[in-house]
Amino acid sequence: MILGIDPGLNGAIAWVSDTGHLIRVADMPTVEVAGKKKVSPQMLVAMLEEHDDLIKLAAIEEVGAMPGQGVTSMFNFGYSAGILAGVCAGLRVPVSLHRPSVWKRAAGVPADKGAARQMAQRFWPGCRDFDRVKDDGRAEAALLARWVATKGNANA
Repeated sequence: MILGIDPGLNGAIAWVSDTGHLIRVADMPTVEVAGKKKVSPQMLVAMLEEHDDLIKLAAIEEVGAMPGQGVTSMFNFGYSAGILAGVCAGLRVPVSLHRPSVWKRAAGVPADKGAARQMAQRFWPGCRDFDRVKDDGRAEAALLARWVATKGNANA
């Protein structure tokens, strides 16, 4: 199976079969530390260990600083991305990085987050994981994993 990961505190992880079947989707595991939300490496390891022997690849959205983003936000985003890469390395899960503009264009995923949720709902009808406005991270993680799994990009 392929993991699709939308990094960040409001991101998500999706488990998708090699044929594009959605197995599971979960919000990024976080904990509160000194009043601030952070990605939890321990919870992430526990989540991934459940199926680590079946995971062929973790497709992670390659993120960077955005104009107007504060220094603290940029640091936290980079910290979260580093945790993801480190946990995958520790579990011996290969990682591929995909720039949002590249994979979304190739997969036909709209930049609009609401439209991305609607696309995920069309691919996986009956799945309630994309119903809420805040489920855009779930949708993008699932769509990334589906694109990598079904387009033969597992080694990209």
